[in-house]
Amino acid sequence: MANLKRNISSLLRDEMEAKGIFLNYKRIKLPRVSQQLHRPIKDVQGLLKDIEAFNDNLYICALITFSLLLRPHREIRCLTVGDFNRDFSLLSLNGKRVKSKKNRIIPVPRYVQTELINRFSDLEPEANLFSRKKRLYHNDYFKNRWADYKKQSKLLETNQTLYSFRHTGAIRVFEKTGSLQKLQQVMGHSDMKVSLTYLRGLEVKQLDVEDLPELF
Repeated sequence: MANLKRNISSLLRDEMEAKGIFLNYKRIKLPRVSQQLHRPIKDVQGLLKDIEAFNDNLYICALITFSLLLRPHREIRCLTVGDFNRDFSLLSLNGKRVKSKKNRIIPVPRYVQTELINRFSDLEPEANLFSRKKRLYHNDYFKNRWADYKKQSKLLETNQTLYSFRHTGAIRVFEKTGSLQKLQQVMGHSDMKVSLTYLRGLEVKQLDVEDLPELF
């Protein structure tokens, strides 16, 4: 709705003002959207194994979403063999390929590296990871694969999506490092404010019992 408001404003403002009509778009109030709590995946390894048995492409997508914290439908879907170095230990994406518009260089964990080598080491650099050819699958490819998996899965909880792997990975990073700056970097957020907003929607334990006030 916010995007629609901005688009209408930019498209109509000049035309309306040329006819002497001045609209104050700031007075148009949009309803607040309730914040959604993204519950982390409790057994990531178990869910990944179940997905692998269902569809290998969906498995690789979920694995990269969790471990490299990339966005599945654009950033991961478009990955090629050439985006990685020779031994698949490093992923490099230029700013045109990511939402933040900034270049990203991401180290690849060993468990992901092994899976990538086993599947893609014999492909040409221009080959897409999922089609194994130069062509890309359509924008809704993983959305449709996830919908098919969801219909038969006995492991998924309510409202869990592919992005739940990204949310879970973010929680693991934050709990492991305690650093918002590192979380911002690994998530590819352009602004710390985005990371702070993002964390509010995650089920992250902010306090330990020892942090609470004592009664003397």
